[in-house]
Amino acid sequence: MRKEWNTVEVLRHSRHDWLNKIQLIKGNLDLNKIDRVRMIIDEIIIEAQQEAKLSNLAMPKFSELLLTSNWSSKPFILEYEVMETFAGCPLLDECVFSWTENFFHMLSDALDPFWENSLHILISSSEENIRFSFDLQGRIMNEDSLRFFLLETPSEKCTVSVIVMNEQELYFHIGVNCNELRK
Repeated sequence: MRKEWNTVEVLRHSRHDWLNKIQLIKGNLDLNKIDRVRMIIDEIIIEAQQEAKLSNLAMPKFSELLLTSNWSSKPFILEYEVMETFAGCPLLDECVFSWTENFFHMLSDALDPFWENSLHILISSSEENIRFSFDLQGRIMNEDSLRFFLLETPSEKCTVSVIVMNEQELYFHIGVNCNELRK
């Protein structure tokens, strides 16, 4: 079930995240670890740039899902990267959002909750094609359910290519041609 965030909840979570970052900087300053402080600030800048790129994809539901994913308890930590600034594909938003949300639920059931699991999503484009690469590292307890889920593509206009799948890693791409969606 999808959590509907109101403004106060979003601000509360965002404030909590920022306070954690500020405390990390302050703690390292107190320890006179200036190089570590610089690294933390650089990480914050990169994270803010990635949030901006994601927010500018013209895919608001999908963007919100990724931006708020780590605010709920899941057996994995999500990281994402948008390779370059591009317009996104508004026609794809609902489809990719729904599929990714279902994938997150499937992962929650398939992963060992006591393991350090991480999912990295890489979003890239070339001309009219958008590619979503999913890289999961962790302990997969139910490969069969994931394999079956990945056979069901998000749309007939999408292709899913599983590159690696075993009990500790899952790596696959979803590709879509936005011109095909407009037809």
